[in-house]
Amino acid sequence: MAARLVTISHASGAGGDSVGRMVAERLRFRYIDEEVIALAAEKEGLDTEVVADSERRKGLLDRLIADFSLTHFAAADGGLFWNPHAAGAAGRDDMRALIIEAIRETAKRGDVVIVAHAASIPLAGSEGLLRILVTASVETRVRRVAESTRRPAAEIAKFVNDSDAGRAAYFRRFYGIEEEMPTHYDLVLNTDVLTIEDAGEIVVSAAARRRS
Repeated sequence: MAARLVTISHASGAGGDSVGRMVAERLRFRYIDEEVIALAAEKEGLDTEVVADSERRKGLLDRLIADFSLTHFAAADGGLFWNPHAAGAAGRDDMRALIIEAIRETAKRGDVVIVAHAASIPLAGSEGLLRILVTASVETRVRRVAESTRRPAAEIAKFVNDSDAGRAAYFRRFYGIEEEMPTHYDLVLNTDVLTIEDAGEIVVSAAARRRS
């Protein structure tokens, strides 16, 4: 069967967001990422009490998921784990937990591209799932982020290194995974070599050919 659920994990600056949007457009799937979830949560007035209360969180998730099909957010490929402004009062762990829960609930509905760090982990074993990793060398990623933000390369290099460290910590803290492995994915794409368009075409082709 063709994939009905595509997860794209990516290193900061590797182009995962751009690949994800291209794939969603080509497959006519919904597109969500952590920033979309955080912005939608911010719109709903996210606060600590809502996130901490399971019943109120379910209501928030229902509204967020409804928003995903109606609202489009444009964002640069910054590789953020969450929107720091939306996460402020609730705290980083609460926001991460909300993101994971939203990913699971959205995945159940199918026909979606989810661009999120480690999204493939909580969804492992899901029917029709295709798991993608988009990566590139540090040098390439620093150059891309610097070009898109017009910030000094030294500042961007620190951001990329901090993001990589945060990514590793995310795997350890939430999933008990000490080291991210290529075997966590069905397909690994290196955008040092591939253009964003080539990477997107490969994912679209793989999604059409995927077998359970």
